[in-house]
Amino acid sequence: MVYNSLHLSGAKGYGQAGASHTRRALKGFNPASGSPREDIDDNNYTLRQRGRMLTMSAPIAASAIKTNRTNTIGLGLKLNPRPDRTILGLTSEQAKEWERGVKAEFKMWAEHKQRCDITGINDFYMMQQLCFYSWLASGDVFVVRKEGETPNCPYTLKLHVIEADRCSTPADGLAFAIGITEGKNLKNGNRIYDGVEVNKEGGVVAYWFRNTYPYQITCEKTDWVRIEAYGKKTGLPNVMHIMNTERPEQYRGVTYLAPIIEPLLQLKRYTEAEIKAAVIQAFFTACIKTVSPTGENGMPLGEVGDGQEADDQVSYDPNEYEMGSGTMLVLNPGESIEMIETKRPNNGFEAFFKAMCKQIGAALEIPSELLIKEFTASYSASRAALLEAWKAFKMYRNWFAFSFCKPVYEIWLSEAIARGRVNAPGFFNDPLVREAWLGSEWIGPSQGQLDPVKEVNAEILSIQNGLTTHETAAAKINGSDWDTNIDQLEMEFRKVDELEDRLSKLTMMKEEDDKEDDSDNAEEL
Repeated sequence: MVYNSLHLSGAKGYGQAGASHTRRALKGFNPASGSPREDIDDNNYTLRQRGRMLTMSAPIAASAIKTNRTNTIGLGLKLNPRPDRTILGLTSEQAKEWERGVKAEFKMWAEHKQRCDITGINDFYMMQQLCFYSWLASGDVFVVRKEGETPNCPYTLKLHVIEADRCSTPADGLAFAIGITEGKNLKNGNRIYDGVEVNKEGGVVAYWFRNTYPYQITCEKTDWVRIEAYGKKTGLPNVMHIMNTERPEQYRGVTYLAPIIEPLLQLKRYTEAEIKAAVIQAFFTACIKTVSPTGENGMPLGEVGDGQEADDQVSYDPNEYEMGSGTMLVLNPGESIEMIETKRPNNGFEAFFKAMCKQIGAALEIPSELLIKEFTASYSASRAALLEAWKAFKMYRNWFAFSFCKPVYEIWLSEAIARGRVNAPGFFNDPLVREAWLGSEWIGPSQGQLDPVKEVNAEILSIQNGLTTHETAAAKINGSDWDTNIDQLEMEFRKVDELEDRLSKLTMMKEEDDKEDDSDNAEEL
């Protein structure tokens, strides 16, 4: 049997396509990938710092982060309790009454900075904004459960938001002193991946936090504290790790900007270069060639300042000239300057900038129209772009609610029931009943409307044909609560009816008075 050289070389299937080592286009393309620890943890510090710097200095990066934050979280995801009436055996009226009571209790805790935040800076909804923004910029963020008494508040639950940098594996001499060597906890044999302690089965059991930031200039001694991921008795989370994984067995998050750090940086540099070129082009400098290089006070005409050597803003180098708006320079004998026409601003800058934004937006699941806030296409195209973006926003909202809002709600509700402020029979006895009481929805900002008439009519048709509910439509159109709307409308309609009755009575009284006046006048006549 004869085999040709192609078969003997093993170049089959993908070996002749994307895995080929013989095609010219792929010969130099030999990436190396390792474990999530090697690929992510070993590079995460650099990625985190670069992501943050781009967020602070690159407009498109800031737009990507803030657009996500505003559309996903907005003013904060609002609690809408949804206990399972079937399992709990509640009537619709009983469930609604329970929901109203829980909302009022949760509002008392969540809308006060001192009651929910250990630092006293943010309320629960501001903390959502902070956590989501920090996750996007840094890759992950941690919320530690703490306790503390607050005047006029029956709840002791406090939350402490900790930035990603402070979760790290103990190092240097201190690590050995507390029983850690080479990323391993000698007391229990667990591995520690960038501050996340994992057992032999791969489950997260604890987190290690330092009291200082890496490379922070401080006289404070750096210490680490170990916090178990879940309470041993309650099973409630002690630490909420907000991150989005992209690899199996990945224990630390990656900045949202990681795939586009290089194009973002280059686009930032290109923009800055165009701005500088345009500014220089705006300068008009006249050059005068003369035998005498100085003025009456001995200072060259092209210098700026008061002529004093102490002025460090002035250059006295005879070969250096300052340019500025309407500046006149004195040149040495035999010297001349020819101004170069730079033709700024560059006519192709905007087209190139938008082309790059399309690629950046595609990588981040944000259409370029939304990324640069420019809607110049048709209604259909703009609506399609917004719908595509909202698929990602809804996914992130659902993920964030499960990572942060629902765990916090479970901790808070457990305390509320234990203190007797909320009645939930069987909550601590049956896991199924517990989950039934914990049902909840988290309502965020609505999608917005390009054509309110069309979109509201579409929701009305969906309700009439059983495709959606009033509650879902209210949340989708303007983020409101349908029950609250109905209660408010009931009060408003009642007031309108009362006002109409009063006006009707006044009208009747006036008509009767007019008739009496007419009758009196007739008798007098």
